[in-house]
Amino acid sequence: MDSIWGNYRRWNNLTGGLLLVFSTIVYLLTLEPTVSFWDCGEFILSAFKLQVGHPPGAPLFLMIGRVATLFGGGNGSKAALMVNALSAISSGFAIMFLFWTITHLVRKVFVNGTELESGHIPAIIGSGIIGALTYTFSDTFWFSAVEGELYALSSLVTALVFWGMLKWEEEADKPYAGRWIILIAYIMGLGLGIHRLNLLVIPVLVFVF
Repeated sequence: MDSIWGNYRRWNNLTGGLLLVFSTIVYLLTLEPTVSFWDCGEFILSAFKLQVGHPPGAPLFLMIGRVATLFGGGNGSKAALMVNALSAISSGFAIMFLFWTITHLVRKVFVNGTELESGHIPAIIGSGIIGALTYTFSDTFWFSAVEGELYALSSLVTALVFWGMLKWEEEADKPYAGRWIILIAYIMGLGLGIHRLNLLVIPVLVFVF
């Protein structure tokens, strides 16, 4: 059982990392080279100059966006590209956490009162790959992943919070499992500085609890 579980964890971690690299490359290759239409120009300029965006505000996104613009080497013409790249990288990490979420849930279906078998591993990993890649190339997510908007970073926070709740569920009966709840509360608090969208995951967290 231990060897099967170890094999599963290795494949799960490796595949999640590969999906991170793959999706990030896809988004970087299809990146908007400059400012997109709608709020992107406001967010990029606000991040570049550390100014205040429209209410209710996104202070954490603007601060992280400011750090991203520093990679433009002081060239203001590259500010939009750097903030767009921030969205691409954030979206790649969101896909990785989505994959791990899917494999966790699918594994619970296979291992419902039984032990994990080696024959389950391809089905679990395959389900995660299909689900993650489907979301990778979905229209709405792909658009937000290649432009300087805050939805990509907000999606990462949401995916991270839900994945963290599943990690808590896995260790709920162990000592210090509450550290995951503390981490989730901290990330949720930070997420309010990006977008209020991540609040929608709270009912799901309560259901898991």
